[in-house]
Amino acid sequence: MSQTLSASTLLAVPLAPLAGAALAGIFGTRFGGNWIGRKLSHTLTILGVLIAFILSVDTLKSVVLDGAHFNETLYTWMVVGGLKMEVGFLVDSLTAMMMCVVTFVSLMVHLYTVGYMEEDEGYNRFFAYISLFTFSMLMLVMSNNLLQLFFGWEAVGLVSYLLIGFWFNKPTAIFANMKAFLVNRVGDFGFILGIGLIVAYAGTLNYSEVFAKTGELAQLGFPGTDWMLVTVICICLFVGAMGKSAQFPLHVWLPDSMEGPTPISALIHAATMVTAGIFMVARMSPLFELSDTALNFILVIGAITALFMGFLGIIQNDIKRVVAYSTLSQLGYMTVALGASAYSVAVFHLMTHAFFKALLFLGAGSVIMGVHHNQDIRWMGGLRKYMPITWITSLLGSLALIGTPLFAGFYSKDSIIEAVHFSHLPAAGFANFAVLAGVFVTAFYSFRMYFLVFHGKERFDQNPDAHHDDHHGDHGHDHQPHESPWVVTVPLVLLAIPSVLIGYLTIQPMLFGDFFKDVIFVNAEKHGAMAGLAGIFHGPSQMAMHAFSTAPFWLALAGVVASYLMYMVFPAVPAAIKRSVMPLFYLLENKYYLDWINENILARGARALGTGLWKVGDQAVIDGTVVNGSWKLVGWVSSIVRKGQSGYLYHYALVMILGIFVLMTYFVWLK
Repeated sequence: MSQTLSASTLLAVPLAPLAGAALAGIFGTRFGGNWIGRKLSHTLTILGVLIAFILSVDTLKSVVLDGAHFNETLYTWMVVGGLKMEVGFLVDSLTAMMMCVVTFVSLMVHLYTVGYMEEDEGYNRFFAYISLFTFSMLMLVMSNNLLQLFFGWEAVGLVSYLLIGFWFNKPTAIFANMKAFLVNRVGDFGFILGIGLIVAYAGTLNYSEVFAKTGELAQLGFPGTDWMLVTVICICLFVGAMGKSAQFPLHVWLPDSMEGPTPISALIHAATMVTAGIFMVARMSPLFELSDTALNFILVIGAITALFMGFLGIIQNDIKRVVAYSTLSQLGYMTVALGASAYSVAVFHLMTHAFFKALLFLGAGSVIMGVHHNQDIRWMGGLRKYMPITWITSLLGSLALIGTPLFAGFYSKDSIIEAVHFSHLPAAGFANFAVLAGVFVTAFYSFRMYFLVFHGKERFDQNPDAHHDDHHGDHGHDHQPHESPWVVTVPLVLLAIPSVLIGYLTIQPMLFGDFFKDVIFVNAEKHGAMAGLAGIFHGPSQMAMHAFSTAPFWLALAGVVASYLMYMVFPAVPAAIKRSVMPLFYLLENKYYLDWINENILARGARALGTGLWKVGDQAVIDGTVVNGSWKLVGWVSSIVRKGQSGYLYHYALVMILGIFVLMTYFVWLK
């Protein structure tokens, strides 16, 4: 039985996509002279991600079946005093699972991109970006220290900036990528403060060494306050997760990221960037278990995100934005699980969500292609008969999203709801209400989109804005909707399979077995959510059968029925409701006015503060008083002293005699 993994094999996992990205990005673009064409560019990048996926699956097999483990430094970059800055890998069950999810979803996105971006001028550049994105995420999840974690953290942020603004001639795309970059810097400021506090008090960046000192950290207070040091550290780290995993109020960048091509929406929203924060908190579970204050904070933020971002999905008409708001809501569910100390449940939902959310995004892209780049669901309808593969896979993804029994999303989502129910933290009551109400909301907006797109009357020939571009080029020249090519539909089918089966197959080992043993730590005496879940779990089949008598199932069913009645049977009802609650509609349409607050209060306030510091602090105080004032004072003094420098000896002799007289008088007076 092997207990160690090969360092060279593990190193090949992130380096294979990096090599593909470098070759396509340098030799496939004008930067390197366009030496290789489109076919070779996508072949190299797909091959790199395929190699990474195969090696990741082999690694997971070794970890699960053979108990293999790896935690070593590969390269020491710098040693400052006793602080080591290193590149190293920690590969355990959590890492191996994340590696497989990231590489599989990325591989599906790479294949899908061959068809989706077929006629785009930036074809090779796009493949280089998404492979670089994969490398960055792999470095993040495989890291064994906070320095490398931060490198991967910032790298996915940088590449997401490039991908969201991929069409750099489009003003809305440029605004969206800058917005994503700046909002994430806010979160990252908190993240690096948390890392700095760990370094200051633990004296190390290595995970294992930090966790070994949790007992000491738990005894320390934050200087000048009554707060525990570990509470401040955990909240700072979670602020980083709020930015990266788009939690309220740092969620505002994610819906606007839809300005990028659809494949990157799937990559960012499913398996990579937005899940980084969830992964980080789960990895840091030994720290977070020490602070109930931090866990309560996480519960509240997650509950607000899960419910209130779901409300916004109800009024969206852009097919990609509906799915984007569902991502926000589901990230809220994962965060709630973290706050309830059900870290393994959060990671379980992260995994199941990666498959069905990638499926829904790629399905949305297939619909956009089929209706010639229209993204408004009000001008679709009846696409089921034109796009059968996209229809059935999108239906399976939607059923998984709303938590239909036996589907992947059911096992993870219901486990989150139960975990919150068993939590005894003060914030658990509000979180329990939010996740339950969110079930109805999710089902309603998901099937509102499904019914408007695939059923009902055909409305695609009535679209007043027939050229709403999702990306440049056209995949068809007739006006009838059409099924997408096989390079688009095959990834949909391959993602649909785990969207249905993965929850049933993995819930036992991941939540109630030894899969996360010695990886995720829970203080069972203080936080009994996982123990409560284990007490009521009697197998995946029994869990599915029992679900038909539970509130989440009936709430989801009510959401589906309500959407069917309102949009298929009585289509005048939504308009009537809208007219009767216009103030509420405006609140939702303006996204709770958070963008307005950010732009008109926070941004203007920051600009006014900066201007004040510049004009008062810099120009008036520093330049005017300190710098200019000092030379003016010296000039004034020298102008007076200069008058005594006449050049006549008798003047100097007189001064000397007067000086001697003053000194003599002074000494006589002293006596």
